[in-house]
Amino acid sequence: MVIVKVGMKMRAEWSPAQYLKFEDHRTRPAADLLSRVPGADILSAVDIGCGPGNSTELLTTRFPEAHIVGMDSSGNMIEAARQRLPAAEFETGDIETWDPRTPQQLLFANAVLQWVPNHQRLFPRLMSFVADGGSLAVQMPDNLDEPTHVSMRQAASDARWQERLALADSERAAIETAATYYEILKPHCRRVDIWRTTYFHPLQGLEGIVEWFKSTGLLPYLSRLDRHEKESYLAVYRGLLAEHYAEAPDGTVLLPFPRLFIVATK
Repeated sequence: MVIVKVGMKMRAEWSPAQYLKFEDHRTRPAADLLSRVPGADILSAVDIGCGPGNSTELLTTRFPEAHIVGMDSSGNMIEAARQRLPAAEFETGDIETWDPRTPQQLLFANAVLQWVPNHQRLFPRLMSFVADGGSLAVQMPDNLDEPTHVSMRQAASDARWQERLALADSERAAIETAATYYEILKPHCRRVDIWRTTYFHPLQGLEGIVEWFKSTGLLPYLSRLDRHEKESYLAVYRGLLAEHYAEAPDGTVLLPFPRLFIVATK
């Protein structure tokens, strides 16, 4: 695993294989978001934080005539996306400094902006890159107060690694309320569509939950630990999860996963 230092942050390189273990579950919110994007004649779009290309594939299917670019900060994800969609265009970039050459009819950001701070500044900036009549479409996990993430923070308070994990929480930005996003976006567009959905993902036991978050929420914690510490941290984490998630007789655990959706159209 490659560790990338960004200022005071330490980010592990994303694993496309780990992420795609739950591809169907992860792609469904992207499809639900795309279904609310208005217009059938979009000719330019950027998939911001495209990951391994599963969301980009949705865009290319709906808008086959469009010039679509997938952008992600992870080289591993970009490589996986290019293998998946060899005819598509992908580039490595940082959302905080990214600046498209021309206004886009669609900026599509599925499950990525929760990793970028200062949404009061970020969202108007992204809207400035949207062409008249175009849309900014965003989906963000809204689960920092769910037991999955509360347990991550509780496990991080263990004295064995508390000091090293002190900054792990800051890797992900706390998202704003729906009302706040409406206030941020309304001056920059003619229509703001916001909704919140809780998905219930059937996973195989507590280990299924662990495997799910190894590729996302757990990364800031695990990337700061050595191999033996990771095993110990995850053992603590599993114990905390067991207090909140019950297994069905067949071993299935339903993982509630709330997500916030926004489609802002100029």
